Amino acid sequence: MSDAIWDLVEGQQPIAAAAVHDGHELRDDALLNTALTSEDRLHEEDPGTSIFASVAGTQMVVRRSRFEVDLNRPRDAAVYVVPEDAWGLNLWKANPSEDFIEQSLAEYDAFYAEAHRVFSEMEARFGRFVVFDMHSYNHRRNGPEGAAENPSGNPEINVGTGTLNRELWGPLVDRFMGDVAEVDFLGRHLDVRENVRFRGGHFSAWVHENFPDSACCLAIEFKKIFMDEWTGRFFPEEHEALTQAIVASLPGILESLQAMESE
Repeated sequence: MSDAIWDLVEGQQPIAAAAVHDGHELRDDALLNTALTSEDRLHEEDPGTSIFASVAGTQMVVRRSRFEVDLNRPRDAAVYVVPEDAWGLNLWKANPSEDFIEQSLAEYDAFYAEAHRVFSEMEARFGRFVVFDMHSYNHRRNGPEGAAENPSGNPEINVGTGTLNRELWGPLVDRFMGDVAEVDFLGRHLDVRENVRFRGGHFSAWVHENFPDSACCLAIEFKKIFMDEWTGRFFPEEHEALTQAIVASLPGILESLQAMESE
């Protein structure tokens, strides 16, 4: 597909990252028909996750909004049609046409074909590799002035591992979480937990289905402590510190992969 909706960087290490919900753009027909404001869309997108993805050698960053096509859902649910598909939001001025849906699904298919090519080449080159599936989530859904949700059920970094083979990848997952939790995050440690808020979506499930013995996809959900989720304003110091927390995990990831190869 010549008009790709993502940007791709291919690197030299067995670590890739995807930011499939970072995008905010809409193609012309979607922009003309959307009933949502830019602010409505931004609230449910994952702005800033492209920066988190930049820590990896190989990066796939999607520029288009999930409101055009959601690459983290199964194909038959990838285009939001009715409010129930997307947090009850009034999505469209008129019901999406078949042509609209087909074009969005063509984008979906093109992305997954490219991801398959990229990961197949990583598999051939490295044997085993890790994919960071970067996301963020809202924790102040009670409104701009409302109370934040209880931290007990909302870790600052949620690592979704619901579809990976923990018998195979458990030591790597534990090392990753331990290394991130030990980082000095602006004078304290981060709350890093597994499968509390999210277990991972379709993208990570697809990676494990297609590369069951070679790929470990970690669905990393950052609580939006690095921005104001209602205004979209970033907090640069927190954003950079979270990015560096992931950077700090890279040596351990590489050591874990090397240890697996030597077994």
